[in-house]
Amino acid sequence: MDKNSSSLLSKAKIEVSPETYSVISLMDKEWQSLLENPELSPRMTTPFMIFKDKWEITLVLDEVDYQTVKHVIREAKVEKNFRLLSFDVELPFDVVGFMAHISEILANAGISILPISSFSRDHVLISQHDLAEALKALRDHVDEIC
Repeated sequence: MDKNSSSLLSKAKIEVSPETYSVISLMDKEWQSLLENPELSPRMTTPFMIFKDKWEITLVLDEVDYQTVKHVIREAKVEKNFRLLSFDVELPFDVVGFMAHISEILANAGISILPISSFSRDHVLISQHDLAEALKALRDHVDEIC
């Protein structure tokens, strides 16, 4: 299997989510309120993320799911209007530098990213404002942009 990050990126298809996302930082109290109300769970029809570390719980939710929970998480820090770019190429666990390569391309274009990794694929959240410029910067490095 190919483990070269440039080669893998050149085989990738970038899928741009149609949804707009929010990145939310919660404290334990707000997180517990969400857990106690199953009707506030993400709809499972679009990508979402829940990550807990020792400092906070981070949620990435599309606009519909954010609107569902916002009345419960009034004290949360929220950053809005992100688009999700998914790199549709399966990555082996020992590949080195794939996200670094993407980061470098977008950094050279002056675009800030929030990287997200799943088991086999990488994704980045970028500001809606930067979407066109990000796709322009990436187009010569990937197989296809969808």
